[in-house]
Amino acid sequence: MKKARLTAEQIIGILQEHEAGAKCADRCRRHGMSERTFYDWKAKYSGMTVSEPKRLKALEDKNSKLKKLLAVYP
Repeated sequence: MKKARLTAEQIIGILQEHEAGAKCADRCRRHGMSERTFYDWKAKYSGMTVSEPKRLKALEDKNSKLKKLLAVYP
């Protein structure tokens, strides 16, 4: 899987710029991404503050470990 160029905190910063009134096309052009990527990020990170992605990542990691544990012991 390809590693993301931007961290979750940077993505939230871009989304907050958009919420402050910047146009989507301008943000995408400035950061070198497609509008589809922007809207995917918006669906995943909308409403988050800068500290919440770390918590989300920790929960996702814990969830994947539990799924693997359950798969090993049916």
